[in-house]
Amino acid sequence: MSSIRIKDAAALLGVSDDTVRRWIDGGSLAATKDASGRKVIDGKVLADFAREHATPPPDPLGVGSSARNRLVGLVTKVTADKVMAEVQMQCGPFTVVSLMSSESAAELGLEPGKVAVAVVKATTVIVETPGGMS
Repeated sequence: MSSIRIKDAAALLGVSDDTVRRWIDGGSLAATKDASGRKVIDGKVLADFAREHATPPPDPLGVGSSARNRLVGLVTKVTADKVMAEVQMQCGPFTVVSLMSSESAAELGLEPGKVAVAVVKATTVIVETPGGMS
């Protein structure tokens, strides 16, 4: 069983420590105490809570797609030359970077401040964990 401290749970959920404490006090998130007497949340409990309470922003494209990884975000930077463009987006707390032709970036009207959707469809997704954790 992995136990996650309140401050770490808050960081993972993108909320404040106080919000996590309110959820615990209100009974919507279960917590126990560790050997030091600090409140901790079981990793599986936190994962279930995160999945049940996830509220992604609405997809402005409204198109059907086989890709399940759709990240709505804001274009923050476009660096283009004659051939290629690097497009940076802020999707919640995550920065997503895409490389595409400059022609594609221009046709899509990508510029800082534009809302866009980063679609990730890959056969290889690398999952890593911090060293020493299981």
